[in-house]
Amino acid sequence: MHIAILTFDGFNELDSLIALGILNRIKKPGWRVSIASPTERVESMNGVVLERHIDLQAASRADVVLVGSGMKTRDVVADDSIMAQLQLDPSRQLIGAQCSGALVLSKLGLLNGVLACTDLTTKPWVQETGVEVLDQAFFAQGNVATAGGCLASSYLALWVIARTEGIDAAASAMHYVAPVGEKERYVTLAISHIEPFL
Repeated sequence: MHIAILTFDGFNELDSLIALGILNRIKKPGWRVSIASPTERVESMNGVVLERHIDLQAASRADVVLVGSGMKTRDVVADDSIMAQLQLDPSRQLIGAQCSGALVLSKLGLLNGVLACTDLTTKPWVQETGVEVLDQAFFAQGNVATAGGCLASSYLALWVIARTEGIDAAASAMHYVAPVGEKERYVTLAISHIEPFL
């Protein structure tokens, strides 16, 4: 199982790295989580520099593709050279977007007729593409999911784990990262967000 997290220049660390951390709670042969970027290095909105694991063409071949968010997403969707590299297909992949990543999915035509979640800043831009944006943290239809709000990236990661490894594996991953003394509450809340869409 190969999961690619698309991470562009100006990325939001919470969106890419929370998902990366939770997804890597699965410890089994063949399970791999990669940061995918159009360039060798990308710099976050707060100056954190990451080196990519794979390029966008390799990401397009992954079993799961999550599109991270960031302050330059409108630049990404306006860059034909980047968008042309994204060959995503929900008939063979699980595809998710975090916050402004929904704009990328919309521009790729993957949200046609699908409701979406995104952050409040990105909401009007996604609506301009003709997509109806929900006032909630997580939504999935078939193999396409979106999440809104940085900490909702945990829901996106849990959805991937639940769809591929089962709900118990998702609950276990969330239990590990949840605050001590609040673990049961956190797990229950997180699972309640994704369970209707499994």
